[in-house]
Amino acid sequence: MKAIDNVQRARMMGEEVNFYAEAVKASEEFRGEYATRLKVVKSENMPFENSPDGLIKHIINERMDTAENCVDAYMQFLEPGKASGKHRHLSEELVFILEGEGYDLHWDVKFECLEEFHWEWDEEPKKFKWKAGDFVYIPPYCAHQHFAGPDSQCRFICITSRIVKAMGFDWFDQLEVAEGYEG
Repeated sequence: MKAIDNVQRARMMGEEVNFYAEAVKASEEFRGEYATRLKVVKSENMPFENSPDGLIKHIINERMDTAENCVDAYMQFLEPGKASGKHRHLSEELVFILEGEGYDLHWDVKFECLEEFHWEWDEEPKKFKWKAGDFVYIPPYCAHQHFAGPDSQCRFICITSRIVKAMGFDWFDQLEVAEGYEG
């Protein structure tokens, strides 16, 4: 390995930084704070939200001071014949149906990445029927919307990863709000 010459050393020493030392200190502080985070989240500590996507109950959210650092999860409620908002996000989504029956519409995405991203969504959505006990996979950046059957109260758990967001891809678009949302 070639030794650093005096010119390179002078350039490098132009501005003194402490990035590494600060990262070590921040990690130590984080571990102390992390030890105090919730390992069990009681139902009564899971807040409800009338969101653009409809009525949800946050199970795990990055703002809830839990030990979980990788996923967000919420329970969504749909009244018979009603729909969630329509949205898309760069993280894939996992949905587990707890109660009821209905369907999802998914508008698949196509993209190219030459000099910049170019996104295009299908004009016609694909329809996926579901019922209690089913699992639904929603691919990354796929526009999607959930619909309850005409006679079915629905509840389901939605889970997404925070990792994609932490990598700088916090792309989340609310395309349509749920009926009755006033925000």
